[in-house]
Parts: sequence; C-alpha cells; structure tokens
Amino acid sequence: MKTADFIALEDQFGAHNYHPLDVVIQRAEGCWVWDVEGNKYLDMLAAYSAVNQGHCHPRLVRVMQEQIPQLTLTSRAFRNDKLGPFYQYVTELTGFEKFLPMNTGAEAVETAIKAARKWAYTVKGVAEDRAEILVFTNNFHGRTTTIVGFSTEDQYKDGFGPFTPGFRVLEYGDADAVAAAMNENVAAILIEPIQGEGGIIIPPDGYLKHLRTQCDEHNALLIMDEIQSGLGRTGKMFAYEHEGIRPDIVIVGKALSGGFYPVSGILADDPVMGVFHPGDHGSTYGGNPVAAAVAMEALQILVEDQLVDRSAELGAYALDRLERCGSPYIKELRGRGLWIGVELHESAGGARQFCEALQHLGVLCKETHEHVIRIAPPLNISKEDLDWGLDHIEDVLTRDWSAKTETPEAAIVA
Repeated sequence: MKTADFIALEDQFGAHNYHPLDVVIQRAEGCWVWDVEGNKYLDMLAAYSAVNQGHCHPRLVRVMQEQIPQLTLTSRAFRNDKLGPFYQYVTELTGFEKFLPMNTGAEAVETAIKAARKWAYTVKGVAEDRAEILVFTNNFHGRTTTIVGFSTEDQYKDGFGPFTPGFRVLEYGDADAVAAAMNENVAAILIEPIQGEGGIIIPPDGYLKHLRTQCDEHNALLIMDEIQSGLGRTGKMFAYEHEGIRPDIVIVGKALSGGFYPVSGILADDPVMGVFHPGDHGSTYGGNPVAAAVAMEALQILVEDQLVDRSAELGAYALDRLERCGSPYIKELRGRGLWIGVELHESAGGARQFCEALQHLGVLCKETHEHVIRIAPPLNISKEDLDWGLDHIEDVLTRDWSAKTETPEAAIVA
C-alpha cells in the first residue's frame, strides 16, 4: 500500500477531527522518521513534546519488552510491584510529596480541577458550589467538555455545550487582571507557564511570580499545566523553574512515557493530595505496572542523558540562528529551550503552506493558530541534525515567493 491508500482508508473510516500533513509514517528512530515509501524525515515536532527522549528509545523498548510478559494490568483494586518505586522516584526527582497517576493529559487536568475544588471546600472553607478557578485566554488544557468550556477558541466549544461553570477567563500575561479577580471563592489559578497550542506564548518576566504571590495572599492554589512545557522541553525540568517559583499542583503527561504509553498525573504535597479518600477519584489503568515502569525509565533517561541541559543549549542556538536568518515572512520569534514558535505575517498566507513545503524537503513541523510554525524536535537531536533541519527551515522562510502564483509547497514540488 502507498501513501494515498492509507490516507484514503483514514478518510473513509475515521472521524475527520484532525488535519494532518499527508505523510504516513511507518517507523522511527531518535529524531528521524520514515514513511511507507521509505522517505526519511527529520521530526521537528516530537509528537507535541511526547517524545522528548527521541523515538523508540532503546531503553524504553527494553523496559516495555521486559514488563509486558510479566504483568500489564491489575486495576487499582490490587497493588503492583512497579507503582511504589515509581512514586518514590518521581517525587524525589521533582520535590513534591505525592503523585496521583492517570493516563491522558486531559484526565490529569480534570484531576487537578477536582483536587482544587475539594481542597477549597474541605480546607479553605469556600461555600458549597461556589469555588472558582481562574484561567486564561488562548489556553489549551485538553478536550473534555469541562475543559473546552473555558477555552477562548470558539471552534473547541462549538456544538459541545452546556459547559461546566466555575471558571473565570482572564487575559494571559495581565498581572493586574489577576489581582483584581482574586476573591474569597478563588480555589486556584490554572495556567500554562508557556502556552504551547497558543503559539509558544511566553508571559512577561515576573508574571508567574506575581501569580504565586497572589495565591499566597489569598490562600489559593497555583496549578501549573506542564504537560507540554515540562520534562525538559524549555531547558528546565519544568518551565516554572525559569522564575524560581514552586506551584501547589503540577500537571504532567506526554514525555512522562517517552511516547510509549499514555501516562499522566499530578504532583502535589500532602495538604492538597490529602483531600482524596478511597472512592473519591480513580482510573482503571492509572498507575498500571507498564505505565509505572515506562515512566520511571523515561524520567531517568532525561536525567542521565542530560537532555534538559541539551534542550537549553541547542534551543538558544536554534533561536539565534532563526533570529539572524532575515526572513521577510517572520513577524515574531518566541522560544525557550527546544520549543520555538515562528509567527508569520498574515500577508505570508498562513503557516501550513510552509509546513507542507518543509515536508517535501524532509522536515516535519506543524502549524498552530494559522500563522505560527512550531519547532520542537526530540531533545536528543544532535547539533548536526538540528543544523540540517534549520538549513531547510531558513531556506523556506527566506525564499522570494512573491513572483510565484503557486504556494511554497507547490513551487518546491515542481
């Protein structure tokens, strides 16, 4: 079967809720992937930061191969021999007292929301059903009906209401708006320290510290959604570390399994995690032995292979290269670590055509919010491979397309 055959099958039998690039990947290794025709591509997206450790990392392959024949699932009705050691490792590594495992990122966000609300009622003393959580414009925390209800992206909400109350949306980066919104019913502030889906939006310096201060003054919880930004992506283990603060709850996922298995969860200390009692919350697969074994190995790879430092070093290098390329299409560059958003002028005609052009040159990126190209390769990428990818990105972004009647993609194919 060829690429067109696989695409036809997806189109005929699958829901049309995604608009992927028309490349059908068959295998992968490190930062490289191959399609069904054998064409080789440099992955500059890393499955939205889920494969920070690189595709098919041999240590994770080994752990999966060893664990799956032994024990895959007990449910949480029984204990398993992998969960306790994983709990110990992840808490000692991150400095939090407890971890609550789930599967997907959205489940972990829902878990944090439940924890914050229950804490507000049982610890802070908020009146029943009056708890409020402050969230922000251009947020992306997942796709459940509760979460999309406080999105500011109209398409995410269209046709899915009615939505869960109890959320107030503020302008991302506006410290004064947060100060004005704080009141006795605020249970928590839920925020991405850097907005990924929004286009790698970095808040002003000192903003996260301001949120920490507001939460301290008003006895509210600070929740950091680090599903995309965490686990090395920004050149720190967590993006909030860039401002030297400590949240009350940290939401993790994606790279927690290195792309092998859905693993997510929340980190918190005893005063917050203690609100949960048997029967309050759960997941059949959350904390299963495969997930625990894979997640612990994935974290050890980040530490032992020094991928966090590598992200900081190569990310600064990549951002500097792009800043010096002199592209007439670039409106703004934003980045921290190996996580860069290239925002294009509206006159450039949209980011997707540039991503499609790059695909034909062997580089896989993806657009977000129409005018932004996201660049986020696996953190184990070599400098040589990164340079190869940047060469092509700079080529596409500096060519003079004004004389063309075609899109950049069509011109490159021709």
